[in-house]
Formats: sequence, C-alpha cells, structure tokens
Amino acid sequence: MSDFEKRREWLARELASGSGPLGLRKDTSNLFRDRQRVRKRRLDLRHFNHVLKVDRERGWLDAEAMITYEDLTAACLMCGVMPAVVPQLKTITLGGAVSGVGIEATSFRRGLVHHTVMEMEILLPDGRVVVATPYNEHEDLFYGFPNSYGTLGYALRVKARTLPVKPYVQVEHIPFADPATFFVDLEATCTSDADFVDGVAFGRDELYLNVGRFVDEAPFTSDYTYENIYYRSIREKPVDYLTAHDYLWRWDTDWFWCSKNLLAQNPLVRRLYGRSGLNSRTYARLMRWNSRIGLTRLLDRLRGLHPESVIQDVDIPVANAGKFLDFFHDHIGILPIWICPARFRGESRFPLFPMDPMTLYINFGFWDVVRTREPLSRGHFNRMVERTVRDLGGIKSLYSDSYFSEEEFWRTYDKAAYHALKSRYDPEHQLLDLYEKCVLGR
Repeated sequence: MSDFEKRREWLARELASGSGPLGLRKDTSNLFRDRQRVRKRRLDLRHFNHVLKVDRERGWLDAEAMITYEDLTAACLMCGVMPAVVPQLKTITLGGAVSGVGIEATSFRRGLVHHTVMEMEILLPDGRVVVATPYNEHEDLFYGFPNSYGTLGYALRVKARTLPVKPYVQVEHIPFADPATFFVDLEATCTSDADFVDGVAFGRDELYLNVGRFVDEAPFTSDYTYENIYYRSIREKPVDYLTAHDYLWRWDTDWFWCSKNLLAQNPLVRRLYGRSGLNSRTYARLMRWNSRIGLTRLLDRLRGLHPESVIQDVDIPVANAGKFLDFFHDHIGILPIWICPARFRGESRFPLFPMDPMTLYINFGFWDVVRTREPLSRGHFNRMVERTVRDLGGIKSLYSDSYFSEEEFWRTYDKAAYHALKSRYDPEHQLLDLYEKCVLGR
C-alpha cells in the first residue's frame, strides 16, 4: 500500500466506527458565514495534505485534497509549473477550492479551479470512496461536486492541470477614468497573449487594469511581503516586476486590502506583526477571535452604529458588468473592489455553478462592513446584492452569508440535479443539505 492508501484505509475505519451527522475538522477555514453550533461527528482529514505527483511534461498534478495552496504551489514551482488557477489566499485548500469556487487572474482563460480538475477521489458519507471523472460512472458527481461545500462528500485526492512558469512576472497597471472603456479594454485583453488579467476599482472614475506576463528576466523586483503594500503600488507603478512566487501571493500579505481593518497597514503596527505575521492565516484567526468576542460590535454600539458585513464574490456577464458597478457605487459603496474576468470554453455541465461557456464573466470581490445610523432589516445590503446579481444574469459564491429564500436559492442552484446527487450519494442525509448549510447556517 502507498501512504495515501493507508491513510484512506484508516479513514474508512474511522468513519465506520461512529454514527450521526458529519462535519469536517480542520485547522483553517476561508468560509465567512455564521454557523449555528450543532453537535456533529468531526471527521479529521488534516493528514491528507501531501503532493503525490507533479508531471511537468504532461501538465498535471496529483495531490491530497487538504493540502494548502501555499504548499501545493511551492511543490509545483520547484518543478517549473503552477496549478492552472491559484486562489488568492495561501490557506485555501485544494479540496476547498474544488468543493467551493476558486478564481484568480488566470481564470480569464482557464476558468475556475473546478474547470482545471481532471479526476477526484471522493469519500462518501457511508464510507465508500469513489473516483469521479468526466467519463466514468460517477461523472454526475464529478460535475455536481463543485459548489457543493461538503454536502455530497469530501475530496481526498484531486488531479488537476498545471501551467508552465517563467522566473518573473511583468505587471502593467493601466489606469481608466471611464468604466465602460475599462470593461471594453478588459474584454479585449482577455483575447491577447497575457498570462494574467485582473483589475481594481478605487472609485467611480478610477479603475486599473492589471495585465501580467511571464518573462525570463527582470530589471528589478518589488517585494510586497513586508513594508510595501501591493494594492497601493497599482496606483504608483505603471510597470512592475515580481518573482513568479511573489506574484501568485501578491494579495495574501494584506488580505487584498482588508489588513487595514486589523491596523496592519499602520507602519508601526506592521512592524509588530513582523514579516511572518503579515498573511491571511493571521488575519483569519484575528477575525474569528473578534467574531467570538464581539469587540467591534461593542465599539459600533457605543458609537450608535449598526454594522452589516458585506463579504461577497459575484460573477456577472461582462455585458452587464457596468450596470452592476453602478448599482454597487450607488447602494453599497465599499472600496476598493477587486475585478477578475473568468471564462471556461468547455463542458458547461456544472449544475451548482452554471456558467455559459460563450460568456465572459466579471467577478467582483468586496469584503468589508457597511455601517448605518438607522437599524435595517437583517441582511439588508446583502439581499440587495443578491437580487441585483440575479436580475443581471449573474451568480454568487456561497462561501459567505446568503439570505435567499428557499425558492430563490433552488432556482439558481439546480434543485433537481442536486437532489438527484443527494439521493445517490447521501441517501441517509448524513451531511447537511446545501440550502441548510449555506443559507440557514446549520
């Protein structure tokens, strides 16, 4: 037996030794939705965190699903390749990105993380382990697993595509004052020879298109792992150079720009964090501590403010991207906004996250708190976002709070297909239903 097979056999015995509702025990989480504290049997998959193989010539990797992208990417870079889509935060796991939704600046050509997957080995709630591919008897699970968030089973092993890398990335930061022109140029750039495309909106009339290309040599390299802050450089440097490694993790040091809420952009406080403490792992722990203790809630009450977390990633067809941005500026007002194009020109058979392969989608990422002087209904701003996304033909990720009615939810996330999968792979309902988990927070 290989070590992976031994771990798998141990897991099967562990699963057979108990009964009752299942949950996952893990060290990190990139979910941002409140959950009820429900007693569950916690399945420990944390030791499924190894790279099994990287095949540079044939362009694929094979790895256990609980490996973080930080470790997976390091192993791939040593072989001269990278995962075809590397989500922005180091602590995201391979399995988490597949069972959720993962996106980054290669997504304009490679799609989302699940579009890069070739094969998955999935643990079902009854202890069986099945291999799901696009062409075998479990192809329904292969296509239905993305965006299922652990309600159909847990990935143990994932085989996915890789891309060749060069030592450096040259990044152009191209300014725009007009959103309409910005989206036209962004769409055109997605048909160019660029290797990476994303953008940032700092205001209604201040947007930047960031275009990255691999290069063999660099006249200089910038370091955004300590004192310098990447998102600020977008306004300051028309052309920049980073090592391939630092480019892939350019957003992690400051959690995009959310480190400001933890005072980490103050130069003195930043030095207290130290280079090793400036990362998404630290910030997530602090955020969860604050969520338990309620420090910021107390401060808001003392100031007479009513806060609502608006932490979302939504995908809008490019034809409606300008309309969504107008709505967002008018009603939500969080800045900056991350903008990332995504398209996959292949099989459009993923029922829980349907995307038209003929359409370029624009992902808008916004992560902050909206505060008002007057109390509003629960989820007021998030509901506005959800309705607007629906009206503009888009779809939202489910890693954060959702407020859909059950009817609205299943209209978007294919009720018939999901319940067919549930009946086949979790007939005893040992795992939560997708609506229960992602909206009701159970």
